[in-house]
Amino acid sequence: MLYPRALSILEDIDKLIEEISSTGKSISGKLLIGASTIPGAYILPKLAASFKTRYPDISFELRISDSTKIVQSIKNNELFIGIVGAEIASKGLNYIPLAADELILVAAKDNPVPGKITFDNLCGLPFIMRETGSGTKRSIESLLEQQQFSANRLNICATLGSSSAVKEATKADLGVSIISRCGVQDELAMGRLKEIQVENLTMQRAFFFVTSTKRTLPRIYAEFLKQTLDEVSSPHNR
Repeated sequence: MLYPRALSILEDIDKLIEEISSTGKSISGKLLIGASTIPGAYILPKLAASFKTRYPDISFELRISDSTKIVQSIKNNELFIGIVGAEIASKGLNYIPLAADELILVAAKDNPVPGKITFDNLCGLPFIMRETGSGTKRSIESLLEQQQFSANRLNICATLGSSSAVKEATKADLGVSIISRCGVQDELAMGRLKEIQVENLTMQRAFFFVTSTKRTLPRIYAEFLKQTLDEVSSPHNR
């Protein structure tokens, strides 16, 4: 009973100190932000660089983990803001859409699988899956279910703990995998991986900011959230 009230008091004190010391024109300090592996590697660094251009006295600490752990850190009051690849249902959380993403099936460049297959063909191939807790895995299962396919039919040959590991294993031809397009753009462009189309299967998802509904964001976090959402919603970035 005491802990959440004490935490709220301490946060109010920090906010008051921040408001008193702030000129209203400059922001400084450290931003600790959590992210799942894909947005942590390919989206958050660009957002951090853009924000630091405007506020050069800012420093960033990025905590990378799977979506479930990032959400749990928000619920445990260890983080103010996270970026995840799936909405994990839980009380006291607020999800704000950040960016669209597409999941695609990829294979090693020399894998003989044709460029277009059916879902039945896919089920006959060795498949590399992300670990339980991954936003990508949740999205794969949900998107397949929405389109009347079952992830249980996939022939799982390996379960790996990061998108980088999945990508490297796919390049080594351990199996095929479904991964975020933004995570394999370079490999596709250089011909190290090839994209495989699955008939009647489209896999669109979103990345989300996640915050707690029970905590007020300090000014530095609120400004980061506002600037980022303003940038991604501007016509130039659509």
